[in-house]
Amino acid sequence: MRNILLLRELSESAPDRYELAFSEAGYNPISLPVLETVLTNLSTFRDILLQGPRLQDISGVIVTSKRSCEAFKEALQLVQDEGDEKTLGWDAIPFYVVGKTTETALKGVFSSFGHLGLGSPDIRGQSSGSAATLAPFILDDLKERPAKILYLTGDKNRDTLPRILNEGGISLQPLQVYETQGSTSFEASLLSKLPSSRGMDNNIWWIVYFAPSAAAFVTAILHKHFDFERSQPPTPPTTTAATATAATASPLRQAKVAAIGPTTSSFLQDDLELRVHAMAQKPTPEDLLSSIIRNDSLET
Repeated sequence: MRNILLLRELSESAPDRYELAFSEAGYNPISLPVLETVLTNLSTFRDILLQGPRLQDISGVIVTSKRSCEAFKEALQLVQDEGDEKTLGWDAIPFYVVGKTTETALKGVFSSFGHLGLGSPDIRGQSSGSAATLAPFILDDLKERPAKILYLTGDKNRDTLPRILNEGGISLQPLQVYETQGSTSFEASLLSKLPSSRGMDNNIWWIVYFAPSAAAFVTAILHKHFDFERSQPPTPPTTTAATATAATASPLRQAKVAAIGPTTSSFLQDDLELRVHAMAQKPTPEDLLSSIIRNDSLET
């Protein structure tokens, strides 16, 4: 059974679609999260919450992810720790979200801190589905002009939503409340999934990349445990006694590389110089599986 290392976090819904697709096809899928999120600027967020929206002329808040909800919760915890209840007013302005998941998370935050004077949140836009469709909704929903909205962001944001709102007369007060970094536990998690002896692990591993940002972080670690084919073969070195001895040492596990789409594939080949053996034509479990099966069939 060939191993498939999926460089991604398992989905919250069970069973995970990628793991299910590969398991049913006879592969052994192993999902490992590559990135982790840390909260930032919590003291600044606390100060904003303490002042309240009215004093800052804030007409609404945009929350586009569960991570932002987590930051909201932590900032409220800081408010609570100070014994101050000046957060009245945040339930009087709309909170704009992009989906049901964020809506549910935000409701949970408000219910946990009702003792600070927070009532039920006024949540809108939860059926929009994306920032690109949320922006026109906000323009139509928020009639007053000029208007200012507190925009809770991460460290990787497209300019679509700010551009549309700015063109429509709504200014944003952005506050980065989380950022993504490489997982500090990735290598330990990887080692826990690898057989202790390389001699027991002679099969080729598939390693599947889902984003350039994750690839940039994780590939240096993977090079310590896997042997990758390069997109541009290096010039063969002159054979010496030292290189001959190295060649007879315990080999690294052989790896094939798959990419979820053309952007990731180009980054792997052009920037990391990895040969990409399979690429999904669409970012779905089915297309990814088909591309890998197609490549494996060439070996038989």
